Amino acid sequence: MKKTQQKISIESTLKSMDTEEFIDIYFYRPIGYRWALLFRKLNISPNTVTIAAIIIGIGAGVCFGFSSLKINFLGMLLLIWANSYDSADGQLARMTGKTSSIGRMLDGLCGIVWFLVIYTAICVRLTPSWGIWIWALGVITGYFHTKQTSMADYYRNIHLFFLKGKSGSELSDYATVKAHYMNMSWKHHFTDKLFTFFYINYTKDQESMTPNFQQMITIIRKKYPEEVPEGFRSAFRKKSLPLMKYTNMLSFNTRIIAFFISLWINLPWLSFIFELTVLNAMLIYMIIRHERICAAFSKQFIAEEYD
Repeated sequence: MKKTQQKISIESTLKSMDTEEFIDIYFYRPIGYRWALLFRKLNISPNTVTIAAIIIGIGAGVCFGFSSLKINFLGMLLLIWANSYDSADGQLARMTGKTSSIGRMLDGLCGIVWFLVIYTAICVRLTPSWGIWIWALGVITGYFHTKQTSMADYYRNIHLFFLKGKSGSELSDYATVKAHYMNMSWKHHFTDKLFTFFYINYTKDQESMTPNFQQMITIIRKKYPEEVPEGFRSAFRKKSLPLMKYTNMLSFNTRIIAFFISLWINLPWLSFIFELTVLNAMLIYMIIRHERICAAFSKQFIAEEYD
């Protein structure tokens, strides 16, 4: 009975089973749940946990700048520890109800800082043999990394929006974020305004890459200003669900597994090639599929309007 209750408690700290990955469900989420229980007991805030995750992740990244497999292995352990904290912060926020826009932006910053340090460390490590070319490869990989994780996060939140509604999703739009930014003052809301300043372009970029979704959501908001009917929500989730595995693969675990393998065989540059080929192919496929789904629903709405 106790085990069942614990299982229910763990599930209550997840966003949804639709959007969880196998490794997260059976490894990171159970560990994160236990961290969250401890942090709640110690009255530690989710944002503090996120900051701790960033610091540990930076330490992990530095370890990858060395050619020693032992030091690299230490970095792997530190990165796993950091990611368990990154899991715990969200679980703690949902457990305690302490969610915030700053917390969401800090969570997004977490992964950016980790990989910025990791890519820099790998480039420093390989400069003696590659010269400036490894930095060019690292910068290009970093650029596409941001696109991959940004769109994965966007599609995940779109799915959650139609699964749980506004309360269960962190789906943002450029106009709302910009209005929030304009309504704050640097004097009284410096931290929030600073984070929002960077978040504006983040949401603008997501929307620019999803024109068909933007058309669909505009029609939906006009047609159903109060609440989207369950029939449509179910139909959209059914189409969107198969894409969730790609959002997970583009986020952390798949990329890190490839990175760890490249370290074990002492060819860390292969992780850059993996991200530029395999993960970019996934990104393109995911965008095309999602845009086709949205275009089909928009066409259906427009046809109904003229019937």
